[in-house]
Amino acid sequence: AGIGKCVALDLARRNARTILACRSRERGQAAVEEIRAATGNPAVLLRLLDTSSLASVRAFAQAVLREEKRLDVLVNNAGLTGLPFTITPEGLEQTFTTNYLGPFLLTNLLLG
Repeated sequence: AGIGKCVALDLARRNARTILACRSRERGQAAVEEIRAATGNPAVLLRLLDTSSLASVRAFAQAVLREEKRLDVLVNNAGLTGLPFTITPEGLEQTFTTNYLGPFLLTNLLLG
């Protein structure tokens, strides 16, 4: 939803192979189908990613590096605010992990 979906829609309109990295399979698949229908671009894909989980970030990065020949653009758009203080299963504060640590790790893993 929001800015991320708009960016994905614009990239797909430019005929880019576009990967939507989403926490929710249901919402992500709905966005993929909407973007494909609006652009006619079949190369819009869903991959699951939760930036609050470093294990999820590592698995996502590993899959992208294995499946994709190259990565030209990375848009880190995940973010949340206003949630109560929560510790992730990895022992990290959830908001900080989602908004900073996860995207930072993802970017570094994808740099190659």
